[in-house]
Amino acid sequence: MSSAPTAERRAGGPARPDAPPRRRTVREFLQRHWFGYAMVLPVVLVLAVLVVLPLLQGVYFSLTDINDTTIANPVLDRPARYEWVGLANYLDVLSGDPAYGAFWATLGRTLIWTFACVFLHYALGLGLAVLLNRQVRGRGVYRVLLILPWAVPVFISAFAWKYLFNSEYGLINWLLELVGLPGQVWLGQSWLALASVIAVNVWLGVPFMMVALLGGLQNIPGELYEAAEIDGANAWQRFTGVTLPGLRSVSGTVVLLGVIWTFNMFPVIYLMTGNNPNTRILVTYAFERFFSGATRDYAIASTYGVLILSVLLVFATVHRRAMRRQGEEL
Repeated sequence: MSSAPTAERRAGGPARPDAPPRRRTVREFLQRHWFGYAMVLPVVLVLAVLVVLPLLQGVYFSLTDINDTTIANPVLDRPARYEWVGLANYLDVLSGDPAYGAFWATLGRTLIWTFACVFLHYALGLGLAVLLNRQVRGRGVYRVLLILPWAVPVFISAFAWKYLFNSEYGLINWLLELVGLPGQVWLGQSWLALASVIAVNVWLGVPFMMVALLGGLQNIPGELYEAAEIDGANAWQRFTGVTLPGLRSVSGTVVLLGVIWTFNMFPVIYLMTGNNPNTRILVTYAFERFFSGATRDYAIASTYGVLILSVLLVFATVHRRAMRRQGEEL
């Protein structure tokens, strides 16, 4: 009886149940999955050339004193003369010195701009999505009209709204004066400039939120609403107990995307107000240091770029952990 398993093992028979599985070699793995890697390889190469390399170069520039007088210039036959300065640029920027953009004040303005826009995007988008999710006559026409701001190029919308906000010839001031209210300098040196660009960005961003949340609403089973109604839940209770939990995954995604896009929203602010300190956010100041001024400071602009990326990475990490914790609680 005891010699049979031994004979099987000697003859190459079935292995013992507790024997470790045979590991696949790298060659076998590549032979099995080569097609998938071949399809992904072009995308990886494009991302490496267009994203990873510029990012690494920006990190390197932020550790130097490079500007338009120290960078190499083949036309003038001038070699590169910039030097390694380590973390000096980060210390200068984080000190809050106005000469380096008053980082903390600009960060605070950027956070106000971002969270005001994203909150209004989500609130208005959700309200419109709930309305369009019902059987309303002309629902298709309403959807098309509400998506139009998203379809119009951003620079066209920015120039159109800039004309509407014009203090002398704008339609908004004309309407205010028509009802007996004084006109305002909307895009001047006051808090109204920030409020104006927030309004324009909300107008541009609500359609995306509406479409995304409408798709999430249509995936919520109608039986859940029927069961809640049978249990005596009113409209608000059905909204908070069925609609919002059903939209949790979609909401998490669109809010994260909205924060990233809005945090880096350059065209609306710059095309409408230019170098206005009242609307300056981190990304517009980085642009100013890189492309304007007597000396184009590539090092400080790169430092701002790395800090912007760091802030967004921190937010994305916190957001992901919060969403995961909510999922585990469910």
